Amino acid sequence: MSVADINFQQIHLRMRMSDFTPRYLADYSEANFSISTVELTFELDEYKTRIINRMQMTRKAANNQPLILDGEHLTLLSVSIDEQQLLGNDYQVSDTNLSIVIDRDEFSLEIVTEINPVENTALEGLFKSGDAYCTQCEAEGFRRISYYLDRPDIMATFTTKVIANKAQFPYLLSNGNKIAAGDLANGQHFVQWHDPFPKPCYLFALVAGDFDVLKDSYNTSSGRDVALEIFVDKGNVDKAHHAMASLKHSMKWDEDTFGLEYDLDIYMIVAVDFFNMGAMENKGLNVFNSKFVLADETSATDTDYFNVEAVIAHEYFHNWTGNRVTCRDWFQLSLKEGLTVFRDQQFSADMHSAAVTRIQNVRVLRSLQFAEDAGPMAHPIRPEKVIEMNNFYTLTVYEKGAEVIRMIHTLLGVEKFRQGLDLYFKRFDGMAVTCDDFINAMADASGVDLSQFKHWYTQAGTPLLNVSESFDANSSEYKLTLGQASGEKPALHIPVGVELISLDDQQIQSSLLQLTEQAQTWTFKGYSQKPVLALLTDFSAPVKTQFVQSDQDLQCIMTRANDEFCRWDAGQKLLTRYITQLMQQPSLSLPENLYQAFREILSADISAAFKAEQLTLPNFSELADNIVEVDPIALLDAIDSVKQSLAHELAQLFLQQYQQNVQVDYASDGTAIGKRALKNICLSYLSTLSDQQALLTTQFQHSNNMTDSLAVLNCAAKNRHENFSDMMSGFEQKWRDTTLVMDKWFAIQASVNDESIYENLTQLIAHPLFSLKNPNRARSLVGAFTTNNPRYFHCASGRGYQFLIDQLIQLNDINPQVASRLITPLIQFKSFDKHRQTMIKAKLEQFSKQVKLSKDLKEKLDAALAP
Repeated sequence: MSVADINFQQIHLRMRMSDFTPRYLADYSEANFSISTVELTFELDEYKTRIINRMQMTRKAANNQPLILDGEHLTLLSVSIDEQQLLGNDYQVSDTNLSIVIDRDEFSLEIVTEINPVENTALEGLFKSGDAYCTQCEAEGFRRISYYLDRPDIMATFTTKVIANKAQFPYLLSNGNKIAAGDLANGQHFVQWHDPFPKPCYLFALVAGDFDVLKDSYNTSSGRDVALEIFVDKGNVDKAHHAMASLKHSMKWDEDTFGLEYDLDIYMIVAVDFFNMGAMENKGLNVFNSKFVLADETSATDTDYFNVEAVIAHEYFHNWTGNRVTCRDWFQLSLKEGLTVFRDQQFSADMHSAAVTRIQNVRVLRSLQFAEDAGPMAHPIRPEKVIEMNNFYTLTVYEKGAEVIRMIHTLLGVEKFRQGLDLYFKRFDGMAVTCDDFINAMADASGVDLSQFKHWYTQAGTPLLNVSESFDANSSEYKLTLGQASGEKPALHIPVGVELISLDDQQIQSSLLQLTEQAQTWTFKGYSQKPVLALLTDFSAPVKTQFVQSDQDLQCIMTRANDEFCRWDAGQKLLTRYITQLMQQPSLSLPENLYQAFREILSADISAAFKAEQLTLPNFSELADNIVEVDPIALLDAIDSVKQSLAHELAQLFLQQYQQNVQVDYASDGTAIGKRALKNICLSYLSTLSDQQALLTTQFQHSNNMTDSLAVLNCAAKNRHENFSDMMSGFEQKWRDTTLVMDKWFAIQASVNDESIYENLTQLIAHPLFSLKNPNRARSLVGAFTTNNPRYFHCASGRGYQFLIDQLIQLNDINPQVASRLITPLIQFKSFDKHRQTMIKAKLEQFSKQVKLSKDLKEKLDAALAP
């Protein structure tokens, strides 16, 4: 056998084993080859798109290892080296790779492939979304377009030529700046794009279609004019104005806050209906899920408006934190995502109420990310191993990653954090780097030792803070002891913001404590009586606490703390206490002090938006995460009992606040949004009372905005309103041609609080407007049922679990990414009571034997079913 034959045998043995074999961070090594330039030509066709890929390559390693390129679902037409076409025995092809033995160090490689965009229901690589072509290459989708070194540390400059029928696809878009365009024979035309900034292939993008276009421009801080273009489906251009305004606000904010200016001549956004993610930051050409672009006063809620602005900002901010500096390998994903989520959260806080934005961030973290930390897929923000990279686009990497960046910001302060970011870009612009590189830049620029802080990147799970306090009246000393229950793990560096509220002189002392040991004690002097401790101001660290405070202390914090997060959090703790007690004693009456606390909130002279947050009960997911082997139905009964008791006792105050916040004319400013939020949280309480049902009908009939309409429908679905079916029928008739609104309709139908839900779900699956091939639609029905209807998802019969599994069986073949995300409530079964643990485990075991599992699902099922 020749050396080449031996190499090929070894390669194919690895290929057969690789599908379900973990990759480890510790095994990272540089690629044996580099790519300097890529020239792509796409000849678009629905079933046989032809791609010519010309690459300038250099051997980097001093060995004779073959070139192994990633590739999946490709038809290989030809391979040429330095313009000489190779014969079939010069290379080997498998389902996942192309391997070529090459005897030179520098060469030009041309690969011609053919793909079928229409049958690409996984929506990775190049696919059809409606009548348009678009791409999604992060994390490893480019290998569905052409054979390539599909890893983020391979940086190259791309030139892309797109050819298609001009009448059908007048817009042909790709990364960078347009450098050529022209007509061709047979009604074809081409456009050529060049991106001057080296990038990994996951940032490649292509879109072709016939769109309406909203055009604008932005003058940068250095005086350059940047063309701004948003491409939307025909007839939707009026819904793109908020996205355009959000983009311009983002550009201005990034210049003012971090000195970061956009670097190309044009910035494009394309909205598509079929998309696995929220959006994608491809250089200069962001492809968006349409739900994060389209919004107008009649069809979008206040939350939709907020999310459009936040996601537009997030993807724009990636231009520097993700594109100009990217991650060396996928284990470093939080390098770009955690940092960019932090940046978009800061932007949203500056655009809106900082306190309310922070509270909403924490709600997501506590209700979803903490559960992920406690589940079978728990991992550090920098994972150590991975089978399917798509499974690590998680709340841990994104949201907890952002909290870790926020802690650095807290420890360094605004000025030093900015200096650290400046140094990071100075060192690494145009490079693919690691989380350690970022931390080191922050430490070097600030002079702050962050070596211990790095443990946040390597430890999975939510840290637990043990808190104890003591007061000595003779010495007027208050002592606070904090401990971290880290077990055998190294102690973390935890910033802990505190306020000490003096009960005699109304003074509040604020401090930032830095817990770096297993336990530390701080002494505060000058108190005539024990102060009240408000802990974790602004939620200074993503931790849980073991600390019991009296009802009186919590009420003091609710009304007197300076920090609005602590005021809100104290109310949540008080509510959680009584919900938990009611689970054990369903006949227990709520104490007067809880009613009094709500009276004070309802009558307080505070912003309507913050008041709405204070009145909102802790949600099912957050509460379930803090109860061992929880009975979900008992928990839901307790939540409902608290809500109904508060509504009954305080009905007149809720009604008064409701009436005071009714607005005749629609407005979209912050004050109006806050008033709607407060009015509708009051409505949610009042809707539990039989004598207030007319409020729902009246609001629905007079609603002039989607926020108020959906508030009614959600309350009616929850409380079995007699007119619910008529409301939903009229709503469907009005909005059936508006895709994003119909997603909301399906979600509400999935949330109906009635035994008929299972028959309704069967009918909805067969609805002519429903398709599992559309990720938004699948999430709006299947996902909404599992998250918004826990009473029937977790019913004792197991029908809810079986419904989800039935859909997962189909999605496993259609779109593994969507299936993998929807299975999450099932794989976290160990948090529930023994009966449900046994039932869910049995169903998962049966499911694992029913189908040939995708990597996405197999990784999660194996983790969930492990002993």
